Amino acid sequence: MKKNRLLILALAVLMLFSFVLAGCSSKKEEGKKESGDLVKVIDIPLTQEEYAFGVDKNQPELLEKVNEFIAKIKEDGTFDEILDRYFGDGEPQPVDSAELDPSKDQLVVATNAAFEPFEYMKGDKYYGIDMEIAKLLADYLGKELVISNMDFDAVCLSVGEGKADIAMAGLTIKEDRKAYVNFTDKYYDAAQKLIVKASDKTFDDCKTAEDVEAILKGLDSSTKIGVQNGTTGQFYVEGDPYWGFEGFDVECVGYKSGSLAVQDMINGNINFVIIDEAPAKFIVEAFNELN
Repeated sequence: MKKNRLLILALAVLMLFSFVLAGCSSKKEEGKKESGDLVKVIDIPLTQEEYAFGVDKNQPELLEKVNEFIAKIKEDGTFDEILDRYFGDGEPQPVDSAELDPSKDQLVVATNAAFEPFEYMKGDKYYGIDMEIAKLLADYLGKELVISNMDFDAVCLSVGEGKADIAMAGLTIKEDRKAYVNFTDKYYDAAQKLIVKASDKTFDDCKTAEDVEAILKGLDSSTKIGVQNGTTGQFYVEGDPYWGFEGFDVECVGYKSGSLAVQDMINGNINFVIIDEAPAKFIVEAFNELN
C-alpha cells in the first residue's frame, strides 16, 4: 500500500513538472518574434551613386562657398565626426530651424526629413548627417538656418523656383535635376539595396548585382516593388535613360518614405522594397527592434 502511494505521488510530481515545462514553452513561443514580421537587407549594392547638395542656379557665389566648406570639413575631420554620430558610437545632435523671415540674413534649406540617417525628425528637432552639415554651413556663412521640410520630389523644384537657397536631402547627382540646381562637389558615395521579409529566400543565393537583376528580370507585373517617390530607387525599378537603367516588368509602388514602403511590405501589400543603403539599414534595424 505504501508503494502504491509513493507511485501515485511520483506520477503526480511528473505530471506537474510536465505542465510547468509546457507552460514555459508556451510563453517562450508567445514571446518569440514571428519571422514574417521581420525584414532584412540583401547586402548587394545595385547602383553606384554620388550625393551632393543642390544650390540655387542664381547664386554662383553660394555654390563656391559651399564647395569651399565641404572641402574644409572633410580635411579637418568634422565630416568624419558627423558620420561617426550616425554610423559609429557618437551621439546625433539636434538641429533647430528658425522661422522664415525675409528681413533676416537666412540660409533656407529644402529637405525631406524622412530619410534617416541623412535627415529625419524627433519631435520638433531635426537630426541627420545633412542637417548637422546644414547647421555648420549656416554658421560658416554667418546666416540663420531655416529648414523647409517637403516631399522629396519637390526639393529641387523648390530651389529652382527660388523658394530655398540649397537642397540638402540625400540628393544623388542626376542630369535632369541640373535643370533646377547646380550641384556641389560630391560629399558621399551611396547605392541602392533591396529589402525583403526575413523569411523570403528569393535572393539568398545572389552574390552580385547581376544575380539580383537576373531574378528581377524574370518577374512580371504581379510583383510589386516599393520605392520612395522621386528617388533613385524609383528610377532603377521603372527605368531611366539618364542613368542607363533598363527597368523591370514589375509594378513600381511609390511612397513618401522608405519606412511606409517597408510597413506595407510587412502588411503583405507589396513584395520588395528598393531604397538607398544607409536608410535601408536604419529602417530594417528599427522595424526588427519593434517586432
